[in-house]
Amino acid sequence: MTLAAWVARAGRARPGSPAVGLGGETVLTYGALADRVARLAGGLRDRLGLAAGERVALAMANVPAYAEVLFGIWHAGLSAVPMNAKLHQSEFRHILEDSGARVCLATEGLAATVAEAGADGLDHVIAAGSADYEALVAGAPRDLEIVAPDALAWLFYTSGTTGRPKGAMLTHRNLTAMTLNYFADFDRIGPGDTILHAAPLSHGSGLWMLPHVAAGAVNVMPESGGFDADEIYSLIARWPRVSMFAAPTMVRRLTVHPGGGDTANLKLVTYGGGPMYVEDAVAALDRFGPRLAQLYGQGESPMTITHLSPEDHAARDHPSWRDRLASVGVADSVVQVRVVDGDGRPLGPGEKGEVAVFGDTVMAGYWRNAEATARTLRDGWLLTGDVGHLDEDGYLTLTDRSKDVIISGGTNIYPREVEEVLLAAPGVAEVSVIGRPHADWGEIVVAYVVAEPGATPHEGMLDRLCLERMARFKRPKRYRFVDALPKNNYGKVLKTALREMEAAREDSPAAAP
Repeated sequence: MTLAAWVARAGRARPGSPAVGLGGETVLTYGALADRVARLAGGLRDRLGLAAGERVALAMANVPAYAEVLFGIWHAGLSAVPMNAKLHQSEFRHILEDSGARVCLATEGLAATVAEAGADGLDHVIAAGSADYEALVAGAPRDLEIVAPDALAWLFYTSGTTGRPKGAMLTHRNLTAMTLNYFADFDRIGPGDTILHAAPLSHGSGLWMLPHVAAGAVNVMPESGGFDADEIYSLIARWPRVSMFAAPTMVRRLTVHPGGGDTANLKLVTYGGGPMYVEDAVAALDRFGPRLAQLYGQGESPMTITHLSPEDHAARDHPSWRDRLASVGVADSVVQVRVVDGDGRPLGPGEKGEVAVFGDTVMAGYWRNAEATARTLRDGWLLTGDVGHLDEDGYLTLTDRSKDVIISGGTNIYPREVEEVLLAAPGVAEVSVIGRPHADWGEIVVAYVVAEPGATPHEGMLDRLCLERMARFKRPKRYRFVDALPKNNYGKVLKTALREMEAAREDSPAAAP
């Protein structure tokens, strides 16, 4: 069993069908994609000497080569380690060293950054499109490597609130279940259908590539490499039966974009990665009609915990319609979902507790981290760290995020990572980082800073330190210098009190993260 079998099958059955597009043009048919995938697999195994099961990292923006790299890794019986293209060098280095990747395939602009990170054990950094890369696909094609269903396929690093990012081990079985769930709960896809990849391929959009490849659809990358509303509207008009995965902030930008564009070809917009405000959902429905679906998932159960269907979005006459728009929907077809108390006992409708999920999409565990695995997986149930409640009809509403994750522009930012950087600054005694609601970005990062006696740390110095140590999008957009942080009797910082303080402020936050 291997996910790469879908490419090989499409290459035989429909070699002339478009597989990958860039802007308005097809750049690879399924015949060409299958050939390059098989040749890249040969280059990785025979030319670079990688053994079955080894990890290959991807430091790639949204480019057509992403598809052949991802499936080439799987064709060769190797494991993919996707990395966010926006990460800092130190973050690249940690993932590369922790995963043990000997090879990193990168887009041209990132190859030097990854090489300069100086990760121990990394033998090769090869830029897609370079002479070295083309040498990998110049040799003989390799036969498809058959691997066990529980073999590691996708090692996804998800930042934690207590230390370094952890690698969620996703198997071929996990990602096959996720793919089948797409067909059951989201959409049926056929050859010639299109998915636009405007969100990072290292995350949800890359995972949504799988059902579209399985169905022989075309994966289109915007020429800009990301999200631009004008470009998205032009691509919707150009390609047939278009779907896309988007963060709520992207949906909102498309909704309010002046003039908009022709959406006759738009089939489905699946949004997730953060909360969608009810009024924004209503406005999007007014703009696009019943073409919206919501998903709730985690890196540990990719894209698959609950969903709110297009039918739920469209059911304006239902007495619970607005409540359901505020929810994250019902359990997906391939999992069971429940809300539990601190001892793991299931709670009844309306009772608030931690969301837990069980099924074939739940990760095998954290890479080389038995302690974190034991905390997160209990008798096969994934404890999500999210707090919510189910209603009588099985709709799940999230009320808190116990991990305090900040979701800005659909990207997770973990306060602990930012706090540790700021605490290294001269003159800083204490720091607490929270998210502040923002109409366009969902949330922005705000840092509350307590100075050491006699010290006067300033915003410019703290901002420079953040830019030196971590990705730009994670840095605070507001610094609040305070005499003390609110704490409980045990000395724990009360982030709820900080959020209340922030909500009471009248100054407007920054326009963009």
